[in-house]
Amino acid sequence: MKRAIITVVGKDTVGIIAKVCTYLAENKINILDISQTIVSGFFNMMMIVDVGGSSKSFVELSSELEQVGQEIGVTVKCQLEDIFDSMHRI
Repeated sequence: MKRAIITVVGKDTVGIIAKVCTYLAENKINILDISQTIVSGFFNMMMIVDVGGSSKSFVELSSELEQVGQEIGVTVKCQLEDIFDSMHRI
């Protein structure tokens, strides 16, 4: 298993979850955990996913997810779990 953290942040609009999850499904990326909230019209979602089943490189997946975000007006970031953990370790 190769885990990654995906965050999605932006103004709430119809179809954000659908677009992101469709991309993940098409690229054989399994969602392991997901949390989303909407506060005062702003959307925030965090997912832990398994990118091990995808045939694409992590750099390609990350870049394409950012592009999906641009298309729907939100910011999408993807980081490998190891890097995420290292950055947030005290």
